[in-house]
Amino acid sequence: MAKIKGANAVLDVMYKWGIDHLYGFPGGSFDSTMNAIYEMQDKIKFIEVRHEEAGALAASAEYKLTGKLGVCMGSAGPGAIHLMNGLYDAKYDKTPMVALVANVPTPRQDINFFQAFDETPWFRDVAVWVHQAKTKEALPVLMDTAIRQAYAKKGPAVLVIPKDFGWQEIEDNYRVSASNHVADNYAAPTAESIEAATKLIKEAKNPVVYFGLGASGAAEELKEFADKFKMPMMSSYLGKGIVEDSFKPYLGTIGRLGAKAPNEVQGHTDLVVWVGNNSPFSVLWFPKNAKVIQIDVDPEKQGKRHSVDVSILADAKKSLRALIDAGVAREESPLYKAALADREEWDAWTASFADDHLKDEGRVRQEPIWDVINKEAADNAVFAIDVGNVNMDHARLLNMNGKQRWTTSGLYATMGYGSPAAIAAATAMPDREVWHLAGDGGFAMMSQELLTLARYNMHVLTVVFTNETLGYIEAEQRDESNQPLSGVIIPDNDWAKVAEGMNMKAFTVHDKAEFQAAVEEWKKMDGPAFIDVKYTKHMAYSTELNTLDDPEFVKYYHAEALHPFSYFAEKFGLEIDAASGASGHSEDKAEALQVQATSSASTPETAPDTTSGASH
Repeated sequence: MAKIKGANAVLDVMYKWGIDHLYGFPGGSFDSTMNAIYEMQDKIKFIEVRHEEAGALAASAEYKLTGKLGVCMGSAGPGAIHLMNGLYDAKYDKTPMVALVANVPTPRQDINFFQAFDETPWFRDVAVWVHQAKTKEALPVLMDTAIRQAYAKKGPAVLVIPKDFGWQEIEDNYRVSASNHVADNYAAPTAESIEAATKLIKEAKNPVVYFGLGASGAAEELKEFADKFKMPMMSSYLGKGIVEDSFKPYLGTIGRLGAKAPNEVQGHTDLVVWVGNNSPFSVLWFPKNAKVIQIDVDPEKQGKRHSVDVSILADAKKSLRALIDAGVAREESPLYKAALADREEWDAWTASFADDHLKDEGRVRQEPIWDVINKEAADNAVFAIDVGNVNMDHARLLNMNGKQRWTTSGLYATMGYGSPAAIAAATAMPDREVWHLAGDGGFAMMSQELLTLARYNMHVLTVVFTNETLGYIEAEQRDESNQPLSGVIIPDNDWAKVAEGMNMKAFTVHDKAEFQAAVEEWKKMDGPAFIDVKYTKHMAYSTELNTLDDPEFVKYYHAEALHPFSYFAEKFGLEIDAASGASGHSEDKAEALQVQATSSASTPETAPDTTSGASH
């Protein structure tokens, strides 16, 4: 019978599962696997990142973008530990991936040898499955099991491979179970749950839809549902992009990242149709006495974030279709009218800055840059979004069309995610345009991966918004804890020169026209390019404060054209408990936030928020 080396057998299992590449960094304990990669280079492409963390984050990002499992590798000891950040990203975002971890040869284990550790316990908290091969014959079986476990349990699986097993030959007769892997097929809702839900929808005065990532694949049903029952739609941040931003009833993301309208509207509903959403910050939103219809396939999620009146343990697409078919169309409610008018005013206000007529110390505002991105990005572009204020700009200013894709580190929210995610996008989706968008803080953490983009000539545009501060943390210190700024300042840097030193075409821009010209230049190129945008230090509009009755707040944010929500409530006959216009993220937050003016380089301050700790 034919023979095959153990490491080659592991890669062969990958290949038979349709996985033709992996991300990693070589090490002496992985020599046998690196040899297998060399011998199988016609089937398996090795993407050599500059740090194992980047490989793990890339593998996590790949599934988020494609629905297909990614694989990374790390050598014994430090290489294995470096994978942890990416593995935790996958754990928190319920992302299947497999990490191959090396160990020293079996005779040198347990004798305090160089880089020899009992690695399995390290991964027990983060992994859905972790196992070290005890025999060489087990390697292909364990690799097949790791892939199945990752898909089944929606998280990272870890296979530890002793170096000597990778070199040793085994019989080439193992069976791979890839042909048995089928797409998820979730249940349809029960007739009783649909009947109870349609009754609540009929009785509600001001219902809304709140959806998350679990509603992926149900975009048309969401829109039809919102249109038939005249419900404003809001989402978690990770739900952005499921419904195109141009769909008027979709107000956007609730929370600090989101725009004004969703944060105001959420506080005045009496019924929430909660679809595939497990945002931890949703415990801070919606009236406590609001009724909830929750649609989710996971029973553990039912009632986790809010008391629930009707639980629908079923597929989002099937459940929404059943509700559409069973329910009676509604007229526009006062809240629906107020919500759409509030959104329309916000859209007009942000659009008014698109031509860069207001500058902060010669630095370009957010809106002109994102106006160019909206106009220049391909209809099927992929966006790799880092973590920080870039999430806020993305949530509010990028108009996604339903065909574009994006990814970020969601619940784990690790800075430095953008570069590895861009590598994953360019590797797994090479025919699509990739935009890597990051603040200078997040970018600096994984800046070495520009070398990877350049080495493989990936058609990625890296845009770094340089504002010389960890802006998201600065805003937390100012708006929530009302403390002196501490540890948030980033020294200015010539990031374009750094990119040029890493073999990449680079530009430094200060205004919309320069940015437009740089984007056009990249579009003519085959490979990567880099743009350092000298970005405003002025914080974006605070939807946490949102005190339009305060002249200093209005002045600081140039918000003269905006009205508090009480204006829309009165205009459309919506009865509300408080007319302050505050978005009310927490019942414990004071109804009126006292704002005082600070220096031109700072935002208004308010009393400390010690209750919410709100971020994403």
